[in-house]
Amino acid sequence: MRQQQAAPPSAAGPVRSRVELRVNGRTHVLDLDNRVTLLDALREQLDLTGSKKGCDHGQCGACTVLVDGRRANSCLLLAVTLDASEIVTVEGLAAPDGVLSPLQQAFLDHDAFQCGYCTPGQLCSAVGVLREAAAGHPSHVTGAAAAAADTARPVVLSAEEIGERLSGNLCRCGAYNGIADAVAACAAAETPDRTPTRTPTRTPTPPPTPDVIA
Repeated sequence: MRQQQAAPPSAAGPVRSRVELRVNGRTHVLDLDNRVTLLDALREQLDLTGSKKGCDHGQCGACTVLVDGRRANSCLLLAVTLDASEIVTVEGLAAPDGVLSPLQQAFLDHDAFQCGYCTPGQLCSAVGVLREAAAGHPSHVTGAAAAAADTARPVVLSAEEIGERLSGNLCRCGAYNGIADAVAACAAAETPDRTPTRTPTRTPTPPPTPDVIA
């Protein structure tokens, strides 16, 4: 049988794009290979190593960040698709002066971690859970009754609700009880986090000088 030869490599090389990533309130201009994930861009280009690479398949939740206020697995997102999006990592949850957010403090108070590898993803996901519940978004636990319910009414975060909504974030150490207790303790808080949110409209202001990374 005649052996097929591999196609010669493209002389042009990989396709690259200029991308503006807005991360933790700061704009970064990056020249990226179009195949680079958000997770790799954060860790390798911006030195934001809080977001962890676990399975790299979107199954463990260690890489969870907030994109335009919604939680997302950064290992599954191409960085070039997020131009001008508002991205928040675990490094952006605390106040500018370093004071922990109520949720971060609750994780400490309730011993909601052991090795800590999954903790950044757990925190970002928990912020998303609190926001979703406050906005009335139903879960599988909320069930069919939610179809007829007023979705503007906040969802009460029972232990079962919290477990369902955080089920995409795995903890090999098994610190689930502490994590659930920490989220429950913050569920009634008026402001569960201090993360910047992307507003639909804003008054035009001169853009800050971005960091340019070639």
